[in-house]
Amino acid sequence: MKPTDRPVVLALSGHDPSGAAGAQADIETLASAGCHCVSVITCLTAQNTARFESLEAPSPARFRERLALLTEDIPINACKIGLLGSPVLVDAITDCLESAMLPVVLDPILRAGAGDDLAQPGLTQALTEKLFPQAAIVTPNRAEALALTGLADADIAATLRALLDFGCEAALVTGADETETEVVNAYQDRAGEVAEYRWEKLPGRFHGSGCTLSACIAGRLAQGDSLKTAVETAQAYTWQTLKHARLLGRAQSHPGRFFNGAPAWQ
Repeated sequence: MKPTDRPVVLALSGHDPSGAAGAQADIETLASAGCHCVSVITCLTAQNTARFESLEAPSPARFRERLALLTEDIPINACKIGLLGSPVLVDAITDCLESAMLPVVLDPILRAGAGDDLAQPGLTQALTEKLFPQAAIVTPNRAEALALTGLADADIAATLRALLDFGCEAALVTGADETETEVVNAYQDRAGEVAEYRWEKLPGRFHGSGCTLSACIAGRLAQGDSLKTAVETAQAYTWQTLKHARLLGRAQSHPGRFFNGAPAWQ
């Protein structure tokens, strides 16, 4: 057997039983991007497309064991971090990433798609103090960005600057809920480059779009794209997955992540 020539991306994400978000979203997205996804589950959730009930985080010792066993065996090309079930997991992630020297995409999820608060006490501080400085890019939505920065209702330029002040290399603030007709995403990096992206707002409600976007950025970085190119490619891919979404449950639709055919396992 020969080693795979597909980049490997580590996904640190929660488990969504519906398969719309979390680890399964990462696996599907990264497969579509021509990558292999390895994962360590950060929490188990009880949810469906209509409501969120609860989450359960692994013990820090078990989480650290799983992460260590995986990363000592398989070389990782990039990392995507999603929902964290507890701030006590952050130290294990930080220890792993400090020695890995790889691009990290952080999707700081603070609320469920159904609107429930997922931020455990101390999580916001752990994210901004320990994981933001490790991140090549963070991808909060506007509400999450304001909660992370503590800004009540700042304009997008001030919000982006505040996010960069936490130490990340770049920030992409998504705005799917800001207008009725457009999705406006705002980007800024430490080099001073600023960009605004506008996408037609598609009808319906979707579960897992943020996971899709951040996982695709990680996949494109693992494939060797520049950060700006990865951000732009991931937005276009995510929009297409929503255009091809399917309503499997009673509420939010599942993104169609293989809209362009089956993944190429070459």
